[in-house]
Amino acid sequence: MEELSFKILLLVIFVSSILPSHTRAHIADFDEHWKQRAEEAMKHVEEAYHHNPHDVTNHFNHNVTKALKGSNTARRNLGGNDGSCQATNPIDQCWRCRKDWAANRMRLADCVLGFGAKTTGGKNGKYYVVNDSSDASMLNPKPGTLRHAVIQPEPLWIIFSKSMVIRLSQELIMASDKTVDGRGVEVHIQGGAGFTLQFVKNIIIHGIHIHDIQKGNGGMIRDSVQHFGLRTESDGDGVSIFGSSNIWVDHLSMRNCYDGLVDAVMGSTAITVSNCNFRDHNEVMLFGATNGYTQDETMQITVAFNHFDEGLVTMRAYAPQSEWKNWLWTSEDDLLLNGAFFVESGDLKKKGSFNKRDSLAARPGKFVEELTRFSGALHCVENTPC
Repeated sequence: MEELSFKILLLVIFVSSILPSHTRAHIADFDEHWKQRAEEAMKHVEEAYHHNPHDVTNHFNHNVTKALKGSNTARRNLGGNDGSCQATNPIDQCWRCRKDWAANRMRLADCVLGFGAKTTGGKNGKYYVVNDSSDASMLNPKPGTLRHAVIQPEPLWIIFSKSMVIRLSQELIMASDKTVDGRGVEVHIQGGAGFTLQFVKNIIIHGIHIHDIQKGNGGMIRDSVQHFGLRTESDGDGVSIFGSSNIWVDHLSMRNCYDGLVDAVMGSTAITVSNCNFRDHNEVMLFGATNGYTQDETMQITVAFNHFDEGLVTMRAYAPQSEWKNWLWTSEDDLLLNGAFFVESGDLKKKGSFNKRDSLAARPGKFVEELTRFSGALHCVENTPC
């Protein structure tokens, strides 16, 4: 276990991990509603899988290269820039430099890259304004609260009327086709439970703070307008992605959750985690549930432009050394600060067996500083580039 304070440019993952998990994940009564939701989700997972993953990585790397070179093509993506914006990576360059970002919030959905590139969230739906930070009723959420917003059946772009701190009494179970957009205010999800994306599709979570998350005790919780059911104790993840597809997690500031910050398990795929700031945690991300769950073989996740900040560790504790010593983990020109270090494993001679198209050519660590400097939730002001 090594304490880390470093920044990583890009990681594209196809992974099957080894932490045991239950296929029903906290659903005490796996009734017809959940059976149907799970069946539909698995169909969406199959449809979301990219059969030519190199095409995805090549497209991503092409955009990163343009951003690093400051090409004219990349600059054209900054429409409306008056020179005051300092967006430094291709995802941010798509929207941050526009003064009209608040009037055209849904344009954000056009900016995701990587395996989650087809995620649109609540685009083309209505806006839902959260104006109440309470979370008192799990069975009949109050209109105007975040819990009421995320269980609605239709696509919604969820925004906030003011800055607020929300303590979720139980895990926040989301319905499909939603965007949670915290730009323009400061929203903290803290001191209670976190987000649960279980058997859903097409979710964007952007621009909020998630920290000091605790386990939910479980109980009767509404998971849609039409259904509620008994849940067991939740894990205490910041964002839990379970059997879901087309998910984009962007510009979150995350720290100190009871379990993981971002977990993606049970065949989840078509995911991008970008521009986030992670700190003060020892289990930042988990991708994959168990070696015995074969659907994890199709898990495709892009992790890019995130800042792995102070108080983190790298862990292989869920596998014995006899197993992880064969995993090919390498570090090439990563920027390691404040005494951080990385232990390589596997047969390093096999490093050269990868086709160059599999990854972005390594660049000096100074580029990482540039591409991740605006990670985490941003302070955006209307009528001004963010």
